[in-house]
Amino acid sequence: MKRIYIGNLAHDATEERVEAAFASFGFVESVSIVRNRHTGESWGYGFVEMANDAEAGEAIAGLNGTRIDGSTVRVEEARSQAPRVRRFPGGGDSHGRGWRR
Repeated sequence: MKRIYIGNLAHDATEERVEAAFASFGFVESVSIVRNRHTGESWGYGFVEMANDAEAGEAIAGLNGTRIDGSTVRVEEARSQAPRVRRFPGGGDSHGRGWRR
């Protein structure tokens, strides 16, 4: 599975429209647009996961520099394949404990 970064997304872009653009290159596992947790507004970037590495490479080559929802997007392989870590507001952990010395 290949994780793809998509930057310079329009603030009104939706996961469905991004998925439609990538689906023309192959099967899309997931799409997530990063949003401000308080306002719900897009931060202008997101990630797409595709199961087939060859199809993902074609999508990167085919979509980089094209327009999605009126904005010219930057598409490239995500730099880190590391699993995402859940973060909690204000730092600390899920029990409300802050950083310890």
